[in-house]
Amino acid sequence: MVASLLLFYPPYYLFTTCYSFLSWLFPGDDLARKVVLITGASSGIGEQLAYQYAMKRSSLVLVARRESSLRQAADRALELGAPDVIVLPGDVANPDDCKRFVQTEISHYDRLDHLVCNAGIASVGVFEEIPDVTNYTSQLDVNFWGSIQTTFAALQHLKRSRGKIVVTASATGWNPVPRMSFCNVLRKLFQFRYTSQSTRAKARVKILNVLCITV
Repeated sequence: MVASLLLFYPPYYLFTTCYSFLSWLFPGDDLARKVVLITGASSGIGEQLAYQYAMKRSSLVLVARRESSLRQAADRALELGAPDVIVLPGDVANPDDCKRFVQTEISHYDRLDHLVCNAGIASVGVFEEIPDVTNYTSQLDVNFWGSIQTTFAALQHLKRSRGKIVVTASATGWNPVPRMSFCNVLRKLFQFRYTSQSTRAKARVKILNVLCITV
């Protein structure tokens, strides 16, 4: 019984957390026929957000590196009510891929309503014990530049639709934890970037201040 609960509870908790998050994020909004691009959509929070948008009958563009996992998520989203789902395998750390995601989405739908910047990776280690800090450039490329590059490519289209940018982030940006010093600093930088950008872009695009989701 205990083993069954341990297997069942984590995905159930993640699902209910994302459901509550989406309901709180867009209270009263009609998400039907909205077009949503989600990075890091093959698993975890990104996958569950895709399912919540699907149940609201939004059309989806799912982005991640693992194509097989993306296609499984797309099939499930269609079952849950999404009228259309595009799968775009690629890496947000690659600027050309970020442009391709948005260009392909616009070519197919001719609009973009929500951009969900969710892709991210984490690392653990004591800072002074790191043999080479350049080993962490991939984390910077995915967690920080991946979101910035995708936002830059999508911004003109979000302005046209008066859309929204949703950014998910770790609580470590506000409450640093041991053995994750690089991740702590990176998340704080990430939050500052989108909080400052929201002040300048809010007239045309609503940027939802970096949101803390803990599971």
